[in-house]
Amino acid sequence: MKPNTQQLTELTTQVRRDILRMVHAVSSGHPGGSLGCAEFLVTLYQKLMDRKEGFNMDGTEEDIFFLSNGHISPVFYSVLSRSGYFPVSELATFRKINTRLQGHPCTHDRLPGVRMASGSLGQGLSVAVGAAQAKKLNKDNHLVYVLMGDGELQEGQNWEAIMYASAKKVDNVIATVDLNGKQIDGPTDDVLNLGSMKAKFEAFDWEVIEIEKGNDIDSIVAGYELAKAKTGKGKPVCVLLKTEMGNGVDFMMNTHAWHGKAPSDAQLEEALKQNPETSFGDY
Repeated sequence: MKPNTQQLTELTTQVRRDILRMVHAVSSGHPGGSLGCAEFLVTLYQKLMDRKEGFNMDGTEEDIFFLSNGHISPVFYSVLSRSGYFPVSELATFRKINTRLQGHPCTHDRLPGVRMASGSLGQGLSVAVGAAQAKKLNKDNHLVYVLMGDGELQEGQNWEAIMYASAKKVDNVIATVDLNGKQIDGPTDDVLNLGSMKAKFEAFDWEVIEIEKGNDIDSIVAGYELAKAKTGKGKPVCVLLKTEMGNGVDFMMNTHAWHGKAPSDAQLEEALKQNPETSFGDY
């Protein structure tokens, strides 16, 4: 049985705790974008995707996900572990020597749930489009999801993939842009203004769905059910997910300062007060 909104909300709070504690423990990592995408990834893995038990790299006969903006690995690892891919206790090894949970996800350690090495930005959409075409060749009717950052779309390879996907009618891919308006050097509009993302994707002949409340679970569910309904009709689908970087921790919100900075002891204590431990329990 799929979890309800209350259960997803509780798990999201626990995931936020995981993110904060993981980054604080090693004084490195990327909490801002991780916190901003917590609701999305929890909802994707727990409710939206059609997943099999266990992990197979080929991902046949199931929906699969690629994380392109790999620096938000804390949220990815937390959601993977709490979705049964590997023990939750392994989160305590994040960014430590000989860990499978490296700062940016990699494949050579064979961590279940990770299908590509990411962190070198701009590559995930190309991989996702290729995987989606492979599913078509294999007569596999499942979907391929990919998450990208909005600042990441300043990388040119994305636009080659966007052009290719529509030209080849790759209509079994749902690409999500985390539209938080912030990147490591400041607001995306100041670093390199991308203008109307919706107009750009539509100009490349994609279906575009906008989710204004990207940190609201019910809005996420409704938006992605619509996105899934748009697949299989000759066009790739893009979801513009408007999130808040640092969501759930008041002093991390409305700023790009926490893109890649760990909280101090006092800041961790304050952040955890805002996100009390849940029935899922800390690692």
